Amino acid sequence: MEFECRQATEIGLKESLTNCLDNLQEQKLDLDQDILINKGKIESIVTENPQCVSKSNSKIGVPFTEASPNHCRSFADLPSALISEILNFLDPKGLGIVSCVNTSLYRLASEHHVWKDFYYERWGHPITAVNLGPGYSNENSWKKLFVEREFRSKTFMGRYSIDTLYGHTEAVRTVFVLASKKLVFTSGYDQVVRMWDLEEGLAIASSRPLGCTIRAVAADTKLLIAGGTDGFIHGWKVEDGNPNLFDLRAQPHNQNTEFRVWEHVGPITCLALDISKMYSGSWDMTIRVWDRSSLKCLKVLVHNDWVWSLVPHDTTIGSTAGSGVYIWDTDSGNQIAVINGSHVGNTYSLARSHTGKLLFTGGENGSIHMFEINRNVKCNIHRIATWIPHSGSVYSLAFEFPWLVSASSDGKISLIDVRKLLKTSRRCSTKNASKGDYLDQKNVEPPQRMLHGFGSNLFSVGLGFDRIVCGGEDGVVRIWNFSQALEIEQRVQSLRGIRLENRMRRRKLQIEMSGKGSQGEQCSIAAKKNQMNGDKNGWRNKRRVNGKLRA
Repeated sequence: MEFECRQATEIGLKESLTNCLDNLQEQKLDLDQDILINKGKIESIVTENPQCVSKSNSKIGVPFTEASPNHCRSFADLPSALISEILNFLDPKGLGIVSCVNTSLYRLASEHHVWKDFYYERWGHPITAVNLGPGYSNENSWKKLFVEREFRSKTFMGRYSIDTLYGHTEAVRTVFVLASKKLVFTSGYDQVVRMWDLEEGLAIASSRPLGCTIRAVAADTKLLIAGGTDGFIHGWKVEDGNPNLFDLRAQPHNQNTEFRVWEHVGPITCLALDISKMYSGSWDMTIRVWDRSSLKCLKVLVHNDWVWSLVPHDTTIGSTAGSGVYIWDTDSGNQIAVINGSHVGNTYSLARSHTGKLLFTGGENGSIHMFEINRNVKCNIHRIATWIPHSGSVYSLAFEFPWLVSASSDGKISLIDVRKLLKTSRRCSTKNASKGDYLDQKNVEPPQRMLHGFGSNLFSVGLGFDRIVCGGEDGVVRIWNFSQALEIEQRVQSLRGIRLENRMRRRKLQIEMSGKGSQGEQCSIAAKKNQMNGDKNGWRNKRRVNGKLRA
């Protein structure tokens, strides 16, 4: 298992700490030199007109204190407000390094408001409650929440168990994980939408046959929609008092809980939801934007090929059609960016980070690309990395920071950690990027883990907490449960802490014993010297006595 210490996650890596301390020492030397050069000028200014200095300091909020000649100023002596502004420019790792300098900086770094921004940037609004108790401040609880989530993200490299869910009679084409309610929705060629419990792996409910193959499902806490090959969008509204949100067994055409809309003239291949809109993509080469309340079509985005996948974010939407990737403005309906021929063959799958800056594509040639989207005056897209973990088409992608998970027709699932690539920030322009089979092998990154052993096609994959859910051609839904890895790692961390404490105690005893031993050896040596000196003096005295007697 490739875990890192949970404590190291909180305070930063030791190697980076040494580098940071080296840089701080170099900066301190430069600062000391400047102080020595300008020392005479500063002292003369302060002695001649101290009131002027105090007034200038009061303007910027820095209290004036007369430094003693033997007193050495440090970074921690700066005002708390100024230190807080400096900490705004650090990443989580840098804040962890600063927090292990002394107690005052630990308090400032731990209670800094930027931890909330870090959490929102990576995972969005937390599902669980933020308040950890009366003993913690709100900012400190955000740090605790961030460290806990960062620690849990390492579980995908640990042990797992597989739950196999039977119920579908034909291939499963789509899987959707509603992590906030711990629910899984699946459907496929058997025309039935099924609801499962994510933790227990039990079937909760199933709909009646919808009359066509269901290729896409999307849900949130208010709405569940499914799209089929007949071009209809079948929807279920949340039912008050229902712990499972939706009543899939409701009577047909019950307008209070169920609805149907139709405008596509081809099979629906992808669906998505946000707060106020629904999005649907189809083989009729269009994406339609719907109003959730009125169920009316607001915009039609026309492509030049079959639409395979879509991912909305804020006022933009990413889509794949044929081998190209497109970025649209949903307010105006205009195309703001395009990547032509991103893969050899069709670009089947698409995923996007919570911030919308990272875009992932999976193609027919088994490769996966990661792009960075920058929106300033115009939308610019740069390719950061490429993986080729599969020998077949990549049908589905799912992303939850920092893990990108892919499902392919070769029956394998790849797990990719994007943190290292984001740190190095290796970017290349899409204009100069190679395509498909002609990719430079030096720029191809290896996946961190592969889950395999399934010979059939895997059509869809989803992520939720410590679990990966996948459906394929054999009609079986599988849940990879990594919660056991978290429990094992917690036990390993506690045992590691005990061993470290025992090691430090033994080292302390050894130092004490060696100190006592060195003192004893010094005493014995001194005694031996005194004894030898005494013998010499005794022999000399005897010789003197003998000389007197002879005289």
